[in-house]
Amino acid sequence: MLKFLPQVPDIIQLLSDHIANQIAAGEVIQRPASAVKELLENAIDAGATEVQLVVKEAGKELLQVIDNGSGMSPTDARMSFERHATSKIRNINDLFTIRTMGFRGEALASIAAVAQVEMKTKKADDETGSRLVIEGTEVKLQEACAAPTGTSIMVKNLFFNVPARRHFLKSNTTEFRHIIDEFTRVALAHPQVAFRLWHNGTEQYHLESGNLKQRIVDLLGNSYAKNLVPVSEQTDLLNINGFIGKPEAATRTRGMQFFFINNRYIRSPYLHHAVINAYDGLIEKDAFPFYVLFLEIDPARVDVNVHPTKQEVKFEDDRLMYAYLNAALKHGLARYNIAPSLDFTLSPEIQSLPSVQLPMTERQREETQQGYLSNTFSQKGQAHFVERNDSLKHWKELYAIAATPSVTNVPSEDQPATLHSESETTASANKNTLLVQGAMLVTTVKSGLMIIHIRRAQERIWYERLLEEWNSGTTPSQQLLFPVSCELAPQDGILLNEALPDLARIGFDIAPFGQNTFVVQGVPTDLPSGEERNVIDEVIDQLKNESTDGTAKRSEQLLAQMARRLSRNKHAIQQPEGQQALIDELFACGQPEYTPDGKKVFTMIRKEDLDNMLG
Repeated sequence: MLKFLPQVPDIIQLLSDHIANQIAAGEVIQRPASAVKELLENAIDAGATEVQLVVKEAGKELLQVIDNGSGMSPTDARMSFERHATSKIRNINDLFTIRTMGFRGEALASIAAVAQVEMKTKKADDETGSRLVIEGTEVKLQEACAAPTGTSIMVKNLFFNVPARRHFLKSNTTEFRHIIDEFTRVALAHPQVAFRLWHNGTEQYHLESGNLKQRIVDLLGNSYAKNLVPVSEQTDLLNINGFIGKPEAATRTRGMQFFFINNRYIRSPYLHHAVINAYDGLIEKDAFPFYVLFLEIDPARVDVNVHPTKQEVKFEDDRLMYAYLNAALKHGLARYNIAPSLDFTLSPEIQSLPSVQLPMTERQREETQQGYLSNTFSQKGQAHFVERNDSLKHWKELYAIAATPSVTNVPSEDQPATLHSESETTASANKNTLLVQGAMLVTTVKSGLMIIHIRRAQERIWYERLLEEWNSGTTPSQQLLFPVSCELAPQDGILLNEALPDLARIGFDIAPFGQNTFVVQGVPTDLPSGEERNVIDEVIDQLKNESTDGTAKRSEQLLAQMARRLSRNKHAIQQPEGQQALIDELFACGQPEYTPDGKKVFTMIRKEDLDNMLG
C-alpha cells in the first residue's frame, strides 16, 4: 500500500516592491547626506547650470534641490520613482561606458521608500509641469501644475516610517557636516555649474560658475589661493588634471583630499598612497597633503559598479595607474621648484666663472699632484687607506669614560610592584643617571638598570596634571600678545565650534571671527609658541574619526592629545636637576608604567640579564 507524504508548501516568495525599496534604501540612503548626493547628481545629469540646495534641521526635516535642467514629462516623472528605471542604460554594453553620475535607477525609489517626497518638474517645450506626491513608495497625487523649466524635489521627514533608522542619526552638527562634504564634492567636480546652499534659512554658500581654482578658493577658503600647484599630464592611459597643495599647506586632518574619476568622486587608499609617496621627504609622516585631482580614463578600463554609493571603483591595471599618478605629481612638484630634481646643466653664472673658463696653469697642476688626495687616488690600491696622522693617535681622548658610583639605600628586586617607590627614585640624578641620545634616561637600581622613555614619561606626567586641572576646573590660560587667526574649511569650522567648550576647559581662549575663521586669544600656559594650529588640526581630526560613543570619551582623548603635544620639551632634561625632577614626577603619578594610550614608559634590565648578555 502506497503512503503519500504530506505536501510541504513552497516557502520562497518574491519581496513586495515596498520591502525591496526599503532594502535598497538601506544601501543607498544611509543618512540625509546620501539623499543630497543622489539629488545633486541627478540635477547635474539633467544638464543644470544652476542648482540650489535647501536644508532644514540638517536634512531631518527638509531637503530640497532645485535645478534649471531639462525637466521631465509627466510619464518620465512617474517612472523615475520605479526601481531600476533609468535613462542611462539600454543594453549591457552601456554599463561599461557610463560617464554620467547616476545610472542604477535606485536613488529616487530608495528615497521615496523612506520619506515624504514632492516633485515639480517641467520640460522647456511643455506648457505645464507635473506635480507628484509620494509617501513610502505610495503615489498619493499626480497632477498638472505651473512650474519653471527644470525640476524641484522636496524630501520631508526622512526615515519617518523607519523609526529605528532615524534613531541612529547623529546630532544636527554632525549630519550637516556630512551634507557639506557631499555638497563640496559635487561642487568641486562641476565648477562650471553655479551652486547655492541654505541651512535653516541662512545662506551658507553662493558659488558662481567659474574655473576649478576659483571654486577651490570659494569652497575651502582664501588660505588655499597661494598654496595651489597645478598638475596637468596627458598620457595614453589617462589624463591627470587638478591642483595639489604645497608642502606647507599639509595638515594633520583628513578630508581635504579629493579624487575624481571621469568627474565622479571616489575613495581609493591605493591612489592616495601614490600621492603620499610623491610627497616623501617634503611633509611630516603624520601630515596629509591637500589635493583635488581629476583622472580621465576610458570607462571600459574602470568599473564604477562596485558599490551602491559608487564611491569605490576597480581599475583594469591598478599598478599602472599608481605609477602614472605618482610620476605626474613628482613632475608637478619639481616643475615649481618644490621637490628636488636633477639638473646636469650649469647655469650661465657658473659657466662665466674664471675657474671654469681659464685653463689650469702648470704651477697649479704641480701643486695639485703633490697633494695628499691626488697621491691617494692616483696610486694603485691606495684609495681605501687612511694616512697615519699624529692627530689620530690620541683618538681615545675624544671619549670620556664615566665611572658610575655604586648606589646605596635602594630597594631590592623583591619590590617590582613598587618600582616607583620613593626610596628607589630619589638617588641623586647627577650621580647615577645617564641621558642616551636625548631620548632615554638610564638609571641604576640595586636590581639592575631602569630605562625610561623621556617623551612618554612627560606624556604621562602631563596627562595626570591636565586631568587634575580638568576635574578641578582651574586650568590656567595665557593670553597671546598677538592673537592667531585660523581660517578653516566649512566642515572643519562646524567641528571646531562643537569642541570650543572642551578646549576652553583646558586653557584655550578661541572665538569665532566670521563664518569659518577663528581667533586664538589664549592658550595653556606651557604650550610652545606656534603650536596653536597643530592642536586645532588634531582636535578636528579626532572629531572626524570619532566613534559612535566618542562623545563620552572625547575629554579623555582631548587630554591625551594635549599631553602628547606638551611632552615634546627636550630642554627640560638636559641638566641633571631636570632629569631627577622628571623621575620624581613620573613615579608620583597614579599609573607611571604606561602612557594614556597604553605604551610602556619604562622597562627594567636585571643584573642577571646583563650578566647573560656579556657571557
